[in-house]
Amino acid sequence: MFYSFFLRTMANMHQSGSDQSGSDNPGKGSTALQEKPAKTKPPSMWQVLMYNDDYTPMEFVVDILTRVFGHSHERATQIMLKVHTEGRGVCGIFPRDVAAMKVEQVMDHARKFEHPLRCGMEEV
Repeated sequence: MFYSFFLRTMANMHQSGSDQSGSDNPGKGSTALQEKPAKTKPPSMWQVLMYNDDYTPMEFVVDILTRVFGHSHERATQIMLKVHTEGRGVCGIFPRDVAAMKVEQVMDHARKFEHPLRCGMEEV
């Protein structure tokens, strides 16, 4: 007798789409257990900076800015002059991993040609 009552109750719950908290799908229709949509924020951005020194040729800096950062020759020259006159210049703004890769590429290229060029990154 109890078993038939149990079967009827379960059948009624499934047919009516019951939203009672004890149902098989507790999140469906239940305000207490509903998940909030995850809010993701965009990744933090980092600027890659190049620092002035008295030994690295200006043409080498322009070459790096065009090769590594994809700047036009004119834009690379502007950035190089800013580095030369102000002591540092922004080469680009990227997510952290990309910025770190760009810094490493610049430093490897400078080491390869034995230039003391310095490059770093900081959060924007």
